[in-house]
Amino acid sequence: MSVVATFDYIIVGAGTAGCLLANRLSADPGVRVLLIEAGGRDRHPWIHIPVGYLYCIDNPRTDWCFRTEPAPGLNGRSLIYPRGRTLGGCSSINGMIYMRGQARDYDHWAEHTGDDAWRWERCLPDFMRHEDHYRLDPGGDGDAAHRDFHGHGGEWRVERQRLKWPVLDDFAEAAVQAGIPRTDDFNRGCNAGVDYFEVNQRGGWRWNTAKAFLREAEARDGLTLWHSSQVQRLTFGAGQGGRPRCEGVRVARQGELVEARARHSVVLCAGAVGSPQLLQLSGIGPAGLLAEHGIPRIHALPGVGENLQDHLQIRAVYRVTGASTLNTLAASWGGKARIGLEYLLKRSGPMSMAPSQLGAFARSSPERPHPNLQYHVQPLSLEAFGQPLHDFPAITASVCNLNPTSRGSVRIAADNPATAPRIAPNYLDTEEDRRVAADSLRLTRRIVAQLAFARYAPEEVKPGAHYRSDEDLARLAGEIGTTIFHPVGTTAMGRDDDPMAVVDSRLRVRGVDGLRVVDAGVMPTITSGNTNSPTLMIAEKAAAWLRDKTL
Repeated sequence: MSVVATFDYIIVGAGTAGCLLANRLSADPGVRVLLIEAGGRDRHPWIHIPVGYLYCIDNPRTDWCFRTEPAPGLNGRSLIYPRGRTLGGCSSINGMIYMRGQARDYDHWAEHTGDDAWRWERCLPDFMRHEDHYRLDPGGDGDAAHRDFHGHGGEWRVERQRLKWPVLDDFAEAAVQAGIPRTDDFNRGCNAGVDYFEVNQRGGWRWNTAKAFLREAEARDGLTLWHSSQVQRLTFGAGQGGRPRCEGVRVARQGELVEARARHSVVLCAGAVGSPQLLQLSGIGPAGLLAEHGIPRIHALPGVGENLQDHLQIRAVYRVTGASTLNTLAASWGGKARIGLEYLLKRSGPMSMAPSQLGAFARSSPERPHPNLQYHVQPLSLEAFGQPLHDFPAITASVCNLNPTSRGSVRIAADNPATAPRIAPNYLDTEEDRRVAADSLRLTRRIVAQLAFARYAPEEVKPGAHYRSDEDLARLAGEIGTTIFHPVGTTAMGRDDDPMAVVDSRLRVRGVDGLRVVDAGVMPTITSGNTNSPTLMIAEKAAAWLRDKTL
């Protein structure tokens, strides 16, 4: 093994957080940064066409193609578990929805860690720092409130969707009739309401973090990018006071095993699956797990890979009458041709669609103090991801519990970086989560029963209107539920006296020098919404702390 070079910083993972960090750190001309990505460049054409997520998920060219362990709460089912494996990471294959969550999410992080840097009012500037919101464009319709909560001129483009569906407009009106207010902005700290989602697109193309943050940075002399290169292990030496210090990484690259070293820090940005896997393979994790696989212990941290949280979407399907849906529009070659031509000429229509178009945030029951449900409503239906559309007009009203109490784990299955870890989200593992699942299906029924949606004579195909009891609805939720691709929490931050905390409030791995984790894994609790943009906010904070070498 040869030592190729020494850098100031080594970033593992060129995904959502890694691309932003590489941009921010390499902006200093006196700093040398190595960014390592296991996947290839983001040149696959389906990455950039919004509807192309259908062809990127579960595709080894762009996805790690993980599978979950069979879950009792899902009646023994195993799910695909997409994680991006290309420049841009999950931002290259995700739903493109721009969502921050709720102010209470970040205030809870501050209380959990004892660090007010995580309070909503101190996170908001980090969201705005990289934002480029369409409402603030010249001639845009942004008012003073938008200027207070949104940024303009940053790298992360936010646009309105380039389509409308009458059947979704009527679902939104039905939601209002069911007591869910309208909103024109999900991202001011309280996302209660119904509206079309805003998306990370530019002119009808997907806008991933590789385009936003890496393209410009690649031209800098101080940034070195190794793609198609997989980190095998972290390397360690002696730190202060006998603590281990992370000195660098061993990387499988171009058929060789090479080592790179870091003067200041190694930063793991490999995600809520990849980062705990690499820590465990390197001897940092639960002592029993390390011993089971014969891995020499560098530092015992029982929380590594634990505390996995994810949003489980329960996909209720309704057959409709007299509505145009994608099921019918794409049923003929003529319809497919019209869809393709509209995108070719206007960059609009179904090919510009995010996976979900209409969103709503609501309470599963009146006693809930905050919205605890998120809807992703689509003018289409199918049996399962990757299968053909149904041959009848239908919509899907997916609903997820924003604040699940079930906890799972990510644990290595072998002392081998090429072996996929065991991913056990433990969906619907608690009585509370099962109750919220049943209540969420009842709320969906109440929405579609409103006068605004009656014209479509909706017929419940899944789970089936004859299922009524809590027990039946929870069981059916387990049969039709799927991940919405938001794993977090497996390298959670916390106080020094929290034995399950993996990193401190400044994202430094506890008990190890020169090593940080900067990705969705550090969230102690999941945000109340999609997790991609909160991960960028985390990276923005981490970049400032890393640049200030005293932090």
